[in-house]
Amino acid sequence: MKTKIGITEKNTEAVAEQLAKLLADETLLYIKTRNAHWNVTGDNFHANHIFFEEQYKQLDELIDSVAERMRKIGHYAPATMKIYLELTHLTEYSERTNDGLGYMKDLLSDHESIIEFLRGNITPFAEKYKDYGTSDFITGLMETHEEMAWMIRSYFR
Repeated sequence: MKTKIGITEKNTEAVAEQLAKLLADETLLYIKTRNAHWNVTGDNFHANHIFFEEQYKQLDELIDSVAERMRKIGHYAPATMKIYLELTHLTEYSERTNDGLGYMKDLLSDHESIIEFLRGNITPFAEKYKDYGTSDFITGLMETHEEMAWMIRSYFR
């Protein structure tokens, strides 16, 4: 059944394409954060282990909300690693490190990349595609990533 929500099909398709990229980014960031949680070692192991767990749980909720937003505007969410790796702006870990700060630097860079992607889509979603709901939605996601990035950044002096 077609979605009749006051946005053209062409416009929801364009928005859904960007949301699919975001979903891929969120999923890869989730996996990288899980990796950090599972594999971190060092003097601050316990604190880092708990910190990464809090972050991946938050990312899990974001992933679900992005996929559900795609469904709300009438499109299916991609759900395979193959597609995510084709769509993502992020990269997997380039080298194996188990150092908490090493993980944090990489994750911080990913959060900042997602923030820039979201910020760049807020106005087009609202003005070009007339999807004010998704524009508002990604503004909230951007603020969440800004807070998560701040938490990571606070580990550095």
